[in-house]
Amino acid sequence: MIPAEIAAQPPVAQQPPAPPAAPEEEVDSIYVAPNWKLVWWRFKKHRLAVASSLIVILIAIVGIAPGFFSTKDPHDTSATELFIPPQRVHLFDEGQIQLFVYAVVGKRNPETLRMEWQTDTENKVYLKLFAQGFSYEILGLIETNRHLIGLADPESDEPFHLLGTDRLGRDQWSRVVYGTRTSLSIGLVAVLISTILGIILGGISGYFGGMTDMVIQRLIELLQSLPAIPIWLALSAAMPRTWSVEQTYLAITIILALIGWTTLAREIRGRFLSLREEEFVIAAKLTGSKETRVVFRHMMPTMYSHIIAAVTLAIPVMIISETFLSFLGLGLRPPAISWGVLLQEAQNLQSIALAPWLLLPGLAVVITVLTMNIMGDGLRDAADPYSH
Repeated sequence: MIPAEIAAQPPVAQQPPAPPAAPEEEVDSIYVAPNWKLVWWRFKKHRLAVASSLIVILIAIVGIAPGFFSTKDPHDTSATELFIPPQRVHLFDEGQIQLFVYAVVGKRNPETLRMEWQTDTENKVYLKLFAQGFSYEILGLIETNRHLIGLADPESDEPFHLLGTDRLGRDQWSRVVYGTRTSLSIGLVAVLISTILGIILGGISGYFGGMTDMVIQRLIELLQSLPAIPIWLALSAAMPRTWSVEQTYLAITIILALIGWTTLAREIRGRFLSLREEEFVIAAKLTGSKETRVVFRHMMPTMYSHIIAAVTLAIPVMIISETFLSFLGLGLRPPAISWGVLLQEAQNLQSIALAPWLLLPGLAVVITVLTMNIMGDGLRDAADPYSH
């Protein structure tokens, strides 16, 4: 028999099983892992930033080999293919996997004399992957004529334009793809130059201080106080119209770099001011280390993660600057191809009314800038040891 006192007691609730403890090896690896690995472990937890990084990598691949992803030569014009609307790619044909687009037929409007295009569902233009097309070079080294997608019959003269054509009959998809290389390269090169300037001048200012610090800080304040639009108007007027595309490209890149280094320089200066009083820096000096070794061997490694995050956040700003300047006619000019130059085609209401697809380069700018900002924000959070 069970005693009455024991029987009257309520049943003891079962506790949920404790979560399995992390293996001792994983715990130990956290304490001995280098800084970049810790940043990577934190960054992987930011799923949106990881997804944005994959999109950025895809955009970078397009910028490296735009000829492979294009369907036409971006400079080819055609008087008979003006303002063709985008043609949607279909995946299935009569129950089988077969890429094709419907043909388009143009008729001249007798009142407006404008060519009006209609889809001809009776005729199909068949496509295939890795098709042959115009010749191009990958990184200026490898010559080929293979493209990601193209006409199944290379000899066919049927119109095929994924994003339509512009007022000169040029393929808009191919021009957007080639504009990716120009806009991204300007952003990357300008950020590279501005980062080098920011690290060197900001490090000198924060490490040595005194009169050197005062001169560099007054220079930064002078550059930051200059109004952007009047300066660009003056520089645009000063650049000769006879300059080639390469000369204009180089000038735009250098000017963007000379204006964009000030923010990073001040951040580096602040970090150097706090680090130069740390014990490990004082210990390095007492052991007889040279100043260059103290700076580059002991102080700079603590800022690599911050610099990477700052660079990823600066690239979208440079891309926006180039697009904005080229759109206003202050940057690159035709025959150069960039997103800003392409958006010049959509500056008037008539072009937007006739061909709204000319605004699609703006969508490319939005996607690139948004994904780079999200990726940079994830890197900044992962690189900040005080945010976890």
